Amino acid sequence: MALPKLETKTYTLTLPSTGEEIKYRPFLVKEQKTLLMAQESKTDDEIVDAMSQLISDCTFGKVNPTTCPMFDAEYIFLKLRAKSVGENVEIQVTCPDDEKTKVNVSLNLNDIECNMEDDHINVIQLTDKVKIVFTYPLLSSFKNVKDSNQTESLFNIISDSISEIHFDEQIYNKVDMSKKELTEFIESLTTEQFESISKFFESMPKLRHVVEVTNPNTKVKSEVVIQGLQSFLV
Repeated sequence: MALPKLETKTYTLTLPSTGEEIKYRPFLVKEQKTLLMAQESKTDDEIVDAMSQLISDCTFGKVNPTTCPMFDAEYIFLKLRAKSVGENVEIQVTCPDDEKTKVNVSLNLNDIECNMEDDHINVIQLTDKVKIVFTYPLLSSFKNVKDSNQTESLFNIISDSISEIHFDEQIYNKVDMSKKELTEFIESLTTEQFESISKFFESMPKLRHVVEVTNPNTKVKSEVVIQGLQSFLV
């Protein structure tokens, strides 16, 4: 006689990028095992692949993690973790007043939201005649990041995120440009132009939460901004 299958409860979340509501379920033990094995391998490819498969399976195939923005994938994964492992986590933060004292902070993962800055735009005007249209980095963009130096990784993510380059009335689509051409274009920018591009990535949606901490040594109260998936999963 076959054993009965246990029913898994489903929940609903809202995708930050589109506002679309999707159903999801907690991940199962076998899926958690795959993820833990990927984390133990410490290779970006295996971790990204495990996260992608987990997101696809737990959203019943409604979310394609290879095409959704990185911040959507992070938000979904945070929700999955909350319903699968536990909603409360304790993390360690550094007190801003002396920049050395560490204190523990308890967080409810349900309180974490994906926030976008009010002045965020995806079209960056470099000159009167030249502008760049960006798409958001994908989860796959972060493969092999550890195998590259920080500068090279940044350039790779920027080039991967370029959708179009406009010169006057001429539009150059990403599919028509080689990786080498994109890299050379980025390298030809002035420092000021590169900084304007960086603002797109700095202001794009991200997991963000503000907590108040009290330094036990100085008794000074401060606010600490916690952001990025890794900050909430320890």
